[in-house]
Amino acid sequence: MSAHTHSQDTGHHVDTDPEDDTGQDTATGLPLSRSTVRPEWIDYNGHMSEAFYVLVFGYATDAMMIETGLHAGYRERTGCSLYTVESHLRYLRDVPEGAHLVIRTRLLGADAKKARFCHELYVVDAPDDVPEPEAAPVATSELLALHVDQRAGRTAPFPDSVRERLTSLVEPAPEWAGRSIAEVPAAR
Repeated sequence: MSAHTHSQDTGHHVDTDPEDDTGQDTATGLPLSRSTVRPEWIDYNGHMSEAFYVLVFGYATDAMMIETGLHAGYRERTGCSLYTVESHLRYLRDVPEGAHLVIRTRLLGADAKKARFCHELYVVDAPDDVPEPEAAPVATSELLALHVDQRAGRTAPFPDSVRERLTSLVEPAPEWAGRSIAEVPAAR
């Protein structure tokens, strides 16, 4: 399990002042996360390394947690946090150094103790742009997370206010969600 406590609550805006507002996504009601691909994020193939996709998606998860009431104050007060227990990333297009990134988050489901959500990563022309409605993401991440009482070491129900906020944001899954990695047949 991976706890999402790697950044300050407002530190999800990777390459700018952590107090800056990332803006709301009018389609989902959740914050848009933004970043710019740094030179140290470029791998030996000349494009963004897979580890940094996970980083920017992790910051988008942090932004979603803040928006739904799972912020630092909540974690400190309750000892509870959201733990990622499963994820599936798709790398769809190469992303070059200097690219302006926008991550859109969607809630796909929530119940008493778990949440399913996804992130879609887009490249835009300028740091404050939003993706065009018909734009295709360059990468996606689908995650399943559990609400964990860290003191007790087990899952715990979301508080009603958090569960209600999560369920109010649920929308239909995009067509790509729910896929798994295809089997590779054994060589003959």
